[in-house]
Amino acid sequence: MNAHAIDMRQAAHPRDVKRYDTSQLRADFLIESLFEAGRLRLTYSHLDRMIVGGAMPVGAPVALAPYKPTGTPDFLARREVGIINVGGPGMVFASGHAYPLARLDALYLPPGSTEVSFASIEASHPAKFYLLSMPGTRVTAAKLIRQAEAKRIELGSPETSNQRMIYQYIVPALCDTNQLVMGLTHLATGSVWNTMPAHTHDRRSEAYLYFDLGPDARVIHLMGEPGETRHLVVANEQAILSPNWSIHSGCGTSNYSFIWGMGGDNVEFTDMDPVAMAELR
Repeated sequence: MNAHAIDMRQAAHPRDVKRYDTSQLRADFLIESLFEAGRLRLTYSHLDRMIVGGAMPVGAPVALAPYKPTGTPDFLARREVGIINVGGPGMVFASGHAYPLARLDALYLPPGSTEVSFASIEASHPAKFYLLSMPGTRVTAAKLIRQAEAKRIELGSPETSNQRMIYQYIVPALCDTNQLVMGLTHLATGSVWNTMPAHTHDRRSEAYLYFDLGPDARVIHLMGEPGETRHLVVANEQAILSPNWSIHSGCGTSNYSFIWGMGGDNVEFTDMDPVAMAELR
């Protein structure tokens, strides 16, 4: 079974977002439901034409079929995709190959990949495949990256409530891509802040998936222009679309994890525009 349609999101100008109420902010920038049993759910954003999705197979495999918004005979004819599993053990099939993904393993599929589908090893403990796709035409190699193989960077401290481990998966040191960069961050117990002081990415757009939150836990996701901030209240396994002009930071009611991914003019993880605390309003 496939998604019946892609949820389409238009890009928003910051002068308009200043006037948005909560419902408008959520409609444009929050993806509330990604994982539904037996389905693939996709959101097509005109922010750098990124596609964010989630597949949760429980019986038969779920296929990544062609969809009208891409205008191509195959979904990955002119696209690349990064996949990270946040559920039980699963399999991804692509171009005649089978890739086993344990929880928090990642897979990169380049442009030209065909016959892509997703399966769970155990229906009672289904895989949850998070997808981020960006346009691309240069054919590179598919790459399976285990969590143990990711590049690790430890940042923050208990004193500032932001002690965290960054796992870089789809980055130039490990994986050759067109424009996609992807990884995840896990906050230590007792830490709740991520990415503060904040920054923007004038040359890239980004998407976040928040996960490992309890049923009653929430993340207050901060967004907007540095001098005109807004916020979204985010629950477990919900995603955020982040424009180039927006900060993207958050504070949770408990520690949590999030997958970050971006695409744009370059693949340099450190290409960001810092925002001093005194500039935030």
